[in-house]
Amino acid sequence: MQSIRFIRHQLARLAAGTALTLLSCAALAQAAPAIVVASTTSTEQSGLFGHLLPRFTQATGIEVKVVALGTGQALDIGRRGDADVVFVHDEAAEKKFVAEGHGVDHRKVMYNDFVLVGPAGDPAATRGKDITGALQKLATANAAFVSRGDKSGTHAAELRYWKAAGVTDKGTGYKECGCGMGPALNMAASAGAYVLADRGTWLSFKNRADLAVLVEGDTRLFNQYGVMVVNPERHPHVKAAEARKFVDWVVSDEGQATIASYQIGGEQLFFPNAER
Repeated sequence: MQSIRFIRHQLARLAAGTALTLLSCAALAQAAPAIVVASTTSTEQSGLFGHLLPRFTQATGIEVKVVALGTGQALDIGRRGDADVVFVHDEAAEKKFVAEGHGVDHRKVMYNDFVLVGPAGDPAATRGKDITGALQKLATANAAFVSRGDKSGTHAAELRYWKAAGVTDKGTGYKECGCGMGPALNMAASAGAYVLADRGTWLSFKNRADLAVLVEGDTRLFNQYGVMVVNPERHPHVKAAEARKFVDWVVSDEGQATIASYQIGGEQLFFPNAER
């Protein structure tokens, strides 16, 4: 009988200890701050966030959940107050977002460039440094071209280049996929088509098939990234303090050095240029 009481006592102690452990874990999980960052697909698909965000969490204790969409969709998420931070690459759209009162603490973070990718044989003879001249040749040749067609920063840049080229009829080969950069590159690789890509996603893209960079180095291909806090005055539930810590960290010396250190095959994907 005494041994039975002892066993019961030990089981009770074990149950109490387990309950305390579970309560402690729950308390810790509840205490850990977290923010939502709405961002462009290129920061995610290039692998940058996989490199950058663990360093931020280690430095601040703040966890980050990323919603990766085209820039236009990421800004829409910010407008609805469904994110704490927006990290995108369309300066005109970002300035409009801030001017309309949706965002605050807008900062430049980094840049890279866009490239025109296409079949290595370049049947439309686009190779060179002139993006508008290349697009004119693609339209004239009715060359296969995959457009993101998703209101992303890359899509917005592509439309600017077509306009600058004076092209209204893009040719019968022009197709919009309404998709992210990775899927657009996959479509171009399988169809032997041309596509405008950000260099970061291109460098991390594995399924290149016969694709190669054909147009690069045009100053108009410059690709600036910016970050901002979703306006807490408009959306009081926004975690403004944690969001500002994120913005401050990515433009800090540590954040900028972390961005600069991200490479694939010895090639740097993004170049920090925060103004502090």
